Amino acid sequence: MLGRTGHASTVVCFGTAGIGRVTQEVADEAVEQVLAHKVNHIDIAPTYGEAMERMKPWMPRLREKMFLGGKTGKRSKDEAWEEINDCMRRLGVDSFDLFQLHSVGNMEELDKATGTGGALEALVEMRDRGLTRFIGITGHGPEAPRVQIEALDRFDFDTVMFPISAAIYRNAEYRRDAERLLALAIERNVGVHTIKMIARGGWGDRERECTTWYDPHRDQEDIDAALWWVLSQPMHTAPSAGDVQILPKVLSAAERFQHLDDDSQAGVIARQRPPLPEPALGIQSAT
Repeated sequence: MLGRTGHASTVVCFGTAGIGRVTQEVADEAVEQVLAHKVNHIDIAPTYGEAMERMKPWMPRLREKMFLGGKTGKRSKDEAWEEINDCMRRLGVDSFDLFQLHSVGNMEELDKATGTGGALEALVEMRDRGLTRFIGITGHGPEAPRVQIEALDRFDFDTVMFPISAAIYRNAEYRRDAERLLALAIERNVGVHTIKMIARGGWGDRERECTTWYDPHRDQEDIDAALWWVLSQPMHTAPSAGDVQILPKVLSAAERFQHLDDDSQAGVIARQRPPLPEPALGIQSAT
Protein backbone atom coordinates (compact mmCIF):
# COMPACT_ATOMS: atom_id res chain seq x y z
CA MET A 1 0.00 0.00 0.00
CA LEU A 2 1.48 3.33 -1.06
CA GLY A 3 0.97 4.99 2.29
CA ARG A 4 -2.20 7.02 2.75
CA THR A 5 -2.97 6.99 -1.00
CA GLY A 6 -4.71 3.67 -0.50
CA HIS A 7 -3.21 2.35 -3.74
CA ALA A 8 -1.69 -1.12 -3.62
CA SER A 9 1.24 -0.41 -5.93
CA THR A 10 3.17 -3.28 -7.41
CA VAL A 11 6.53 -3.62 -5.67
CA VAL A 12 8.19 -2.40 -8.86
CA CYS A 13 6.44 0.34 -10.81
CA PHE A 14 7.16 1.51 -14.36
CA GLY A 15 9.90 4.11 -14.30
CA THR A 16 9.50 5.58 -17.78
CA ALA A 17 12.89 7.30 -18.04
CA GLY A 18 14.11 4.28 -19.99
CA ILE A 19 11.68 4.83 -22.89
CA GLY A 20 12.40 8.52 -23.34
CA ARG A 21 15.16 8.05 -25.92
CA VAL A 22 14.03 5.00 -27.86
CA THR A 23 11.68 4.46 -30.78
CA GLN A 24 7.95 4.00 -30.32
CA GLU A 25 8.36 0.33 -31.24
CA VAL A 26 10.93 -0.27 -28.51
CA ALA A 27 8.84 1.71 -26.02
CA ASP A 28 5.77 -0.36 -26.91
CA GLU A 29 7.71 -3.56 -26.20
CA ALA A 30 8.66 -2.20 -22.77
CA VAL A 31 5.05 -1.28 -22.00
CA GLU A 32 3.90 -4.76 -23.04
CA GLN A 33 6.46 -6.25 -20.67
CA VAL A 34 5.28 -4.26 -17.67
CA LEU A 35 1.67 -5.11 -18.48
CA ALA A 36 2.54 -8.80 -18.74
CA HIS A 37 3.94 -8.56 -15.22
CA LYS A 38 0.77 -6.76 -14.03
CA VAL A 39 2.57 -3.54 -13.06
CA ASN A 40 -0.08 -1.01 -12.00
CA HIS A 41 1.80 2.26 -11.36
CA ILE A 42 3.49 4.64 -13.83
CA ASP A 43 6.20 7.14 -12.85
CA ILE A 44 6.83 9.84 -15.47
CA ALA A 45 8.39 13.29 -15.76
CA PRO A 46 8.67 15.95 -18.48
CA THR A 47 12.46 15.68 -18.42
CA TYR A 48 12.47 11.99 -19.41
CA GLY A 49 13.14 12.71 -23.07
CA GLU A 50 10.08 11.74 -25.12
CA ALA A 51 8.64 9.37 -22.50
CA MET A 52 5.35 11.26 -22.44
CA GLU A 53 5.02 11.09 -26.21
CA ARG A 54 5.81 7.36 -26.09
CA MET A 55 3.17 6.75 -23.41
CA LYS A 56 0.48 8.99 -24.94
CA PRO A 57 -0.86 6.32 -27.36
CA TRP A 58 -1.29 3.97 -24.42
CA MET A 59 -3.13 6.30 -22.08
CA PRO A 60 -6.69 5.77 -23.39
CA ARG A 61 -6.24 2.08 -22.58
CA LEU A 62 -4.26 2.45 -19.36
CA ARG A 63 -5.34 5.64 -17.59
CA GLU A 64 -8.15 4.06 -15.57
CA LYS A 65 -6.06 0.98 -14.75
CA MET A 66 -2.85 2.65 -13.67
CA PHE A 67 -1.84 4.88 -10.77
CA LEU A 68 -0.24 7.81 -12.61
CA GLY A 69 2.51 9.83 -10.96
CA GLY A 70 3.82 13.00 -12.65
CA LYS A 71 6.37 15.65 -11.71
CA THR A 72 7.51 19.22 -12.19
CA GLY A 73 11.08 20.40 -11.84
CA LYS A 74 10.05 24.05 -11.88
CA ARG A 75 10.37 26.06 -8.70
CA SER A 76 7.95 28.97 -9.15
CA LYS A 77 4.16 28.69 -9.13
CA ASP A 78 3.70 30.18 -12.60
CA GLU A 79 6.41 28.05 -14.21
CA ALA A 80 5.04 24.94 -12.51
CA TRP A 81 1.56 25.62 -13.89
CA GLU A 82 3.00 25.95 -17.38
CA GLU A 83 4.74 22.61 -17.00
CA ILE A 84 1.68 20.92 -15.49
CA ASN A 85 -0.44 21.96 -18.45
CA ASP A 86 2.31 20.89 -20.84
CA CYS A 87 2.50 17.48 -19.15
CA MET A 88 -1.23 16.92 -19.57
CA ARG A 89 -1.01 17.91 -23.23
CA ARG A 90 2.04 15.75 -23.98
CA LEU A 91 0.63 12.72 -22.18
CA GLY A 92 -2.95 13.22 -23.34
CA VAL A 93 -4.53 13.12 -19.87
CA ASP A 94 -6.66 15.53 -17.87
CA SER A 95 -5.50 14.52 -14.39
CA PHE A 96 -2.90 12.63 -12.37
CA ASP A 97 -3.20 10.50 -9.25
CA LEU A 98 0.02 11.97 -7.83
CA PHE A 99 1.99 15.06 -8.77
CA GLN A 100 5.40 15.74 -7.26
CA LEU A 101 7.99 18.45 -6.77
CA HIS A 102 10.80 16.89 -8.77
CA SER A 103 14.51 16.62 -7.99
CA VAL A 104 14.59 18.84 -4.91
CA GLY A 105 18.20 18.17 -4.04
CA ASN A 106 19.12 20.72 -1.39
CA MET A 107 17.64 23.17 1.10
CA GLU A 108 17.91 26.10 -1.31
CA GLU A 109 15.76 24.25 -3.85
CA LEU A 110 13.31 23.32 -1.12
CA ASP A 111 13.06 26.96 -0.02
CA LYS A 112 12.24 28.03 -3.58
CA ALA A 113 9.66 25.33 -4.17
CA THR A 114 7.85 25.64 -0.83
CA GLY A 115 8.14 29.40 -0.30
CA THR A 116 5.64 32.10 -1.21
CA GLY A 117 4.97 31.93 -4.93
CA GLY A 118 6.71 28.56 -5.16
CA ALA A 119 5.79 25.48 -7.19
CA LEU A 120 4.11 23.83 -4.20
CA GLU A 121 1.32 26.40 -4.44
CA ALA A 122 0.58 25.19 -7.97
CA LEU A 123 0.38 21.58 -6.79
CA VAL A 124 -2.01 22.53 -4.00
CA GLU A 125 -4.18 24.32 -6.58
CA MET A 126 -3.97 21.22 -8.77
CA ARG A 127 -5.36 19.15 -5.92
CA ASP A 128 -8.06 21.72 -5.17
CA ARG A 129 -9.16 21.64 -8.83
CA GLY A 130 -9.25 17.85 -8.94
CA LEU A 131 -6.26 17.58 -11.29
CA THR A 132 -4.31 15.44 -8.83
CA ARG A 133 -5.37 13.51 -5.76
CA PHE A 134 -2.02 13.48 -3.99
CA ILE A 135 1.12 15.61 -3.69
CA GLY A 136 4.66 14.30 -3.33
CA ILE A 137 8.32 15.28 -3.43
CA THR A 138 11.35 13.63 -5.05
CA GLY A 139 15.11 14.05 -4.70
CA HIS A 140 18.17 12.39 -6.19
CA GLY A 141 21.36 13.62 -4.54
CA PRO A 142 23.19 12.70 -1.35
CA GLU A 143 21.25 15.36 0.59
CA ALA A 144 17.85 14.01 -0.50
CA PRO A 145 16.88 12.24 2.75
CA ARG A 146 17.73 15.26 4.91
CA VAL A 147 15.88 17.59 2.55
CA GLN A 148 12.80 15.39 2.57
CA ILE A 149 12.76 15.15 6.35
CA GLU A 150 12.65 18.95 6.42
CA ALA A 151 10.04 18.96 3.64
CA LEU A 152 7.72 16.74 5.69
CA ASP A 153 7.95 19.25 8.54
CA ARG A 154 6.96 22.10 6.19
CA PHE A 155 4.10 20.39 4.35
CA ASP A 156 2.05 17.21 4.71
CA PHE A 157 3.30 15.49 1.57
CA ASP A 158 1.53 12.25 0.67
CA THR A 159 4.62 10.59 -0.82
CA VAL A 160 8.40 10.83 -0.96
CA MET A 161 10.84 9.46 -3.54
CA PHE A 162 14.59 9.14 -2.95
CA PRO A 163 17.52 6.80 -3.70
CA ILE A 164 18.46 3.74 -1.77
CA SER A 165 20.53 0.78 -2.89
CA ALA A 166 22.83 -1.66 -1.14
CA ALA A 167 25.82 0.17 -2.62
CA ILE A 168 24.54 3.55 -1.42
CA TYR A 169 24.07 2.13 2.09
CA ARG A 170 27.83 1.59 2.36
CA ASN A 171 27.81 5.35 3.05
CA ALA A 172 27.10 5.45 6.79
CA GLU A 173 25.94 9.08 6.82
CA TYR A 174 23.53 8.58 3.95
CA ARG A 175 22.22 5.37 5.49
CA ARG A 176 21.55 7.13 8.80
CA ASP A 177 19.58 9.90 7.09
CA ALA A 178 17.70 7.46 4.85
CA GLU A 179 16.68 5.30 7.79
CA ARG A 180 15.45 8.41 9.63
CA LEU A 181 13.35 9.39 6.62
CA LEU A 182 11.94 5.88 6.22
CA ALA A 183 10.96 5.79 9.88
CA LEU A 184 9.31 9.21 9.65
CA ALA A 185 7.44 8.28 6.50
CA ILE A 186 6.07 5.10 8.06
CA GLU A 187 5.10 7.01 11.22
CA ARG A 188 3.12 9.57 9.16
CA ASN A 189 1.75 7.04 6.65
CA VAL A 190 3.61 8.68 3.78
CA GLY A 191 4.05 6.61 0.63
CA VAL A 192 7.68 5.71 -0.12
CA HIS A 193 9.16 5.30 -3.61
CA THR A 194 12.80 4.21 -3.63
CA ILE A 195 14.84 4.93 -6.77
CA LYS A 196 18.24 3.79 -8.08
CA MET A 197 17.44 0.26 -6.88
CA ILE A 198 20.32 -1.41 -8.71
CA ALA A 199 22.88 1.40 -8.64
CA ARG A 200 26.33 -0.02 -7.91
CA GLY A 201 28.63 2.94 -8.71
CA GLY A 202 29.55 5.61 -11.25
CA TRP A 203 30.88 5.62 -14.80
CA GLY A 204 33.74 8.05 -14.28
CA ASP A 205 35.48 8.54 -17.64
CA ARG A 206 34.48 5.10 -18.90
CA GLU A 207 32.13 4.67 -21.84
CA ARG A 208 28.59 4.09 -20.58
CA GLU A 209 27.32 0.60 -21.22
CA CYS A 210 23.73 1.43 -20.23
CA THR A 211 21.39 4.40 -20.57
CA THR A 212 21.31 5.01 -16.82
CA TRP A 213 23.47 7.94 -15.67
CA TYR A 214 24.88 5.73 -12.89
CA ASP A 215 26.54 2.32 -13.30
CA PRO A 216 23.90 -0.36 -12.55
CA HIS A 217 24.13 -4.04 -11.77
CA ARG A 218 23.56 -5.99 -14.98
CA ASP A 219 23.79 -9.71 -14.17
CA GLN A 220 20.53 -11.36 -13.10
CA GLU A 221 22.00 -12.73 -9.86
CA ASP A 222 23.30 -9.30 -8.85
CA ILE A 223 20.00 -7.63 -9.80
CA ASP A 224 18.10 -10.21 -7.75
CA ALA A 225 20.20 -9.49 -4.66
CA ALA A 226 20.10 -5.70 -5.12
CA LEU A 227 16.34 -5.53 -5.72
CA TRP A 228 15.44 -8.02 -2.99
CA TRP A 229 17.56 -5.96 -0.59
CA VAL A 230 15.65 -2.79 -1.55
CA LEU A 231 12.27 -4.49 -1.27
CA SER A 232 13.22 -5.78 2.18
CA GLN A 233 13.40 -2.20 3.46
CA PRO A 234 10.30 -0.41 4.86
CA MET A 235 9.33 1.06 1.48
CA HIS A 236 6.37 0.64 -0.86
CA THR A 237 7.35 0.68 -4.53
CA ALA A 238 10.53 1.04 -6.59
CA PRO A 239 10.43 2.66 -10.06
CA SER A 240 12.22 0.44 -12.56
CA ALA A 241 15.71 1.39 -13.75
CA GLY A 242 15.97 3.67 -16.78
CA ASP A 243 17.23 1.13 -19.30
CA VAL A 244 14.91 -1.01 -21.45
CA GLN A 245 17.54 -3.77 -21.73
CA ILE A 246 17.66 -4.16 -17.95
CA LEU A 247 13.88 -3.90 -17.48
CA PRO A 248 13.10 -7.62 -18.10
CA LYS A 249 15.65 -8.66 -15.48
CA VAL A 250 14.20 -6.24 -12.94
CA LEU A 251 10.67 -7.50 -13.59
CA SER A 252 11.86 -11.09 -13.27
CA ALA A 253 13.56 -10.32 -9.94
CA ALA A 254 10.41 -8.61 -8.68
CA GLU A 255 8.23 -11.61 -9.54
CA ARG A 256 10.59 -13.90 -7.61
CA PHE A 257 11.05 -11.53 -4.65
CA GLN A 258 12.12 -13.18 -1.40
CA HIS A 259 12.27 -11.06 1.74
CA LEU A 260 15.80 -11.00 3.14
CA ASP A 261 16.42 -11.29 6.87
CA ASP A 262 18.80 -8.91 8.63
CA ASP A 263 21.87 -11.11 8.15
CA SER A 264 21.16 -11.57 4.46
CA GLN A 265 20.66 -7.83 4.01
CA ALA A 266 23.98 -7.12 5.70
CA GLY A 267 25.61 -9.66 3.41
CA VAL A 268 24.30 -7.95 0.28
CA ILE A 269 25.74 -4.62 1.46
CA ALA A 270 29.06 -6.24 2.34
CA ARG A 271 29.34 -7.75 -1.14
CA GLN A 272 28.99 -4.40 -2.92
CA ARG A 273 32.22 -3.43 -4.68
CA PRO A 274 31.59 -0.23 -6.66
CA PRO A 275 34.04 -0.21 -9.60
CA LEU A 276 34.00 3.60 -9.34
CA PRO A 277 32.31 5.94 -6.86
CA GLU A 278 29.26 8.02 -7.78
CA PRO A 279 29.32 11.20 -5.66
CA ALA A 280 25.94 12.31 -7.04
CA LEU A 281 24.40 9.35 -5.21
CA GLY A 282 26.75 9.26 -2.26
CA ILE A 283 28.24 5.94 -3.44
CA GLN A 284 31.74 5.65 -2.09
CA SER A 285 34.74 3.86 -3.58
CA ALA A 286 35.15 0.18 -2.76
CA THR A 287 38.51 1.02 -1.20
